[in-house]
Amino acid sequence: MGAFYETIPASIHKWILEQKVFWIASAPLSSEGHINISPKGGQYFGVLDNQTFWYIDLTGSGVETLSHLHEPGNGRITVLFNGFEGAPQIVRLWGKGKVLEYGTPRFESFVQENKVDAIAGTRAIVLVHIHQVGSSCGFSMPFYDFKAFRPTLNEFFEKRVATVPELRGVSVDFGCRYWAFKNSQSMDGLPGMRRGVDTMKRENVTPIKKMVGAYAFETSPPRTRPGQMVPLWSLVIVALLSFSLGAVGALFAALQLGLLVR
Repeated sequence: MGAFYETIPASIHKWILEQKVFWIASAPLSSEGHINISPKGGQYFGVLDNQTFWYIDLTGSGVETLSHLHEPGNGRITVLFNGFEGAPQIVRLWGKGKVLEYGTPRFESFVQENKVDAIAGTRAIVLVHIHQVGSSCGFSMPFYDFKAFRPTLNEFFEKRVATVPELRGVSVDFGCRYWAFKNSQSMDGLPGMRRGVDTMKRENVTPIKKMVGAYAFETSPPRTRPGQMVPLWSLVIVALLSFSLGAVGALFAALQLGLLVR
């Protein structure tokens, strides 16, 4: 039997902090946009109070969640936790998310005030202001034994930082170029990381194409000759009008000539 709350109960608060993985769901406002679900692993999250959840968003090839949260009038987000050991339980947190991008004053302030270890590869902190909490049984969920967190992503960025050190997170050169290439646009063409968008415009970086087929968003304008391209249908209309006017002119001239001959 499911239960709903406006705030996180103390028992669920404790249970959330014990989890090793959770999922983030978001979507663009457009009905034609794509719904996104992202798994998050690691101990890079926390609960500030009974209505505020946060997590570190690490650098990756996708930027769907940040794009949806940045979209004006959007910000919708759902966090899902699933129990894989002990008593069965599924918990969802519904709310509005805010993005604190790496290197911004709000990011730095949050990190310092909450003593967050912004590890190498951090690109943002996502704050979720919760307006609804849902708990359900999860009786059909399987048991899984936790072995360890995968170290691959952390080790990759630690090596990058060791090569080109910065205060924290990814290096300025590598990070901004990578963010411009892979994190400046969502699958549906929404602006992604603001720092990535700025770098994309400043350094003329063409974003990676993230989809194929009919639903693929064109990341760069089609190549044309210098000057403004005229649509084909406009040329056809101009040609038809020219032909019609020419025919009318010829007919009028013929009539005039006939009158003169008479």
